[in-house]
Amino acid sequence: MRFSVVGTGYDQRQVDSCLDELGVRLSRLAARAESAAGAGREWDRIRHEATLLRDLLAGPADGDVVAVRSGAADVEREAADLLARARGELDAAREEARQVRERAYEEAVRARRDLEAALLARRRRAARVDELLCGAAVEAVPADTPTAAAGVPATRLAAGTATDAPGERSAA
Repeated sequence: MRFSVVGTGYDQRQVDSCLDELGVRLSRLAARAESAAGAGREWDRIRHEATLLRDLLAGPADGDVVAVRSGAADVEREAADLLARARGELDAAREEARQVRERAYEEAVRARRDLEAALLARRRRAARVDELLCGAAVEAVPADTPTAAAGVPATRLAAGTATDAPGERSAA
């Protein structure tokens, strides 16, 4: 027989219904047993079924109750162990998270200090460049002065040679 498990035991209506059904079946068997008193094989089968039903109505033996209680205690101990282990793992995870958070904060502070130092050094270099450029004299460069941007080497023109630049044809 299988019963639905509820908060503290089995569903009482199912158990009562089962017991009523077993009582009816037992009464029928008793009536059949009286009528079949002379039939040996039928009598043995009826007696065997009646014994099974009586054992079922009697409930679990004392040893079964002890085994169920022992099993429940084992389950409770295992649940307590699992809960303690889970709490330990939670505490360890919280500690690890705290350490990660502290390291991240320290790295952020260090990175900010490095950035501020780099910005200060850049400002100082810019100020120094401004200082140097303010004191420098600027001379105008004549328009016919060859430059690297013109792509013509200055030495050829300065020497007065009339050779064409590479890739150019002379117009003369």
